[in-house]
Amino acid sequence: MTTVTDDFRFRSIALPALLPSLLFGIGEGAVIPVIPAVASSLGAGLAGAGLIAAMIVVGQLAGDIPSGWVVSKIGERRSMIAAAILSIGAVTLALFAVNAAMFGIAIFLLGLSAAVFALARQAFMTTFVPVRIRARALSTLGGSFRAGWFIGPFLGALLIGVTGSVETAFLLHILCAVIVLVVLLVMNDPTETMTRPDTGQQFVQEESSGLFRTIWENRGVLVRVGSGAGVVGGLRASRLAILPLWAVSIGLSEQTTALIVGVGAAADFALFYTSGQIMDRFGRLWSVVPSMIGMGLALLTLSFTHDLPGAVQWFIVVAIVMGVANGVGSGIIMTLSADLAPKRDPAPFLGAFRFTADAGAALAPLAVSAIVAVASLSLATGIVGVVGIAGAGILARNIPRYVPHRKAA
Repeated sequence: MTTVTDDFRFRSIALPALLPSLLFGIGEGAVIPVIPAVASSLGAGLAGAGLIAAMIVVGQLAGDIPSGWVVSKIGERRSMIAAAILSIGAVTLALFAVNAAMFGIAIFLLGLSAAVFALARQAFMTTFVPVRIRARALSTLGGSFRAGWFIGPFLGALLIGVTGSVETAFLLHILCAVIVLVVLLVMNDPTETMTRPDTGQQFVQEESSGLFRTIWENRGVLVRVGSGAGVVGGLRASRLAILPLWAVSIGLSEQTTALIVGVGAAADFALFYTSGQIMDRFGRLWSVVPSMIGMGLALLTLSFTHDLPGAVQWFIVVAIVMGVANGVGSGIIMTLSADLAPKRDPAPFLGAFRFTADAGAALAPLAVSAIVAVASLSLATGIVGVVGIAGAGILARNIPRYVPHRKAA
């Protein structure tokens, strides 16, 4: 049996650990760019479409607590099977939605399934990957999802172009989820051959217990570093909501939107491993601060381009710049939480830190939708950009206080 020692080889778990994440990411990547357009076709206004787009991250936040319980009770493999089945049901509901409210519920359930799926993979990586390559391993895990979000929009755009129907993007997600089920059922899972097969389940059980008590006990570091991580999550979620919403507002088709989002996701994906190397060699600040400043400035720039003659060209440039900036920060939330967690009992803190970051990810697109409802999409985009730059300052000030100097900078 394999043991976790200094002889650990990442390639021994790369395929069973990362392939399901890649497939799930492809399905998500195909659906996310077209959510606002579909919501609009079902009668939602621009603010309503933004609200429905936000439901995927709201679902992820809502799933943070029960996902830990589910994984601890039935195990990683069964949890991912359940998540894949739930995602199939959610996307099927979206396909048959007759109004915007029904469609919003479907997107919420899709986010819920993503929470369970992502936690199962993170629990395995955090438990079995040695500390010496932790940042690179977690960045690679994030990269597998990013690869899916890069491939998915292109495949979705191709299918929409060939068939003329946006429904094919949702059918692609169902196909990917079915393949995930097949992979999970036929491929050997490393958790069944390692000397500590139940460690992952124990990890997530501990992580999900006493969440709010853990948040209170660690309020100092969570207010200072966790709030910055929440801004990181908010920027990322806002990017996924704002870009498709902006495309709708300037009149782009679903196929064109998916292509542009895919180009930005390609830039994001290209840098995921580089991010881990930056963090391991130079420190966490050299990854997260440039990432947040880059995304913040890109959003600020976009906010002034809506009515310009070259609005589409500006949109393409900003989508690519945001992809590059986000790629530089790949894996930073998981890495920071692992750095800050107590060595003897890390799971509860990891759950609290993840919940804090996901809260920012859920609140940001909801705030965007609210601002759009009372003002404009341009103002909402600019405000998120300013908050992103402020978040970079928060982390630049506080990471050196809490993260060992060698890792911080």
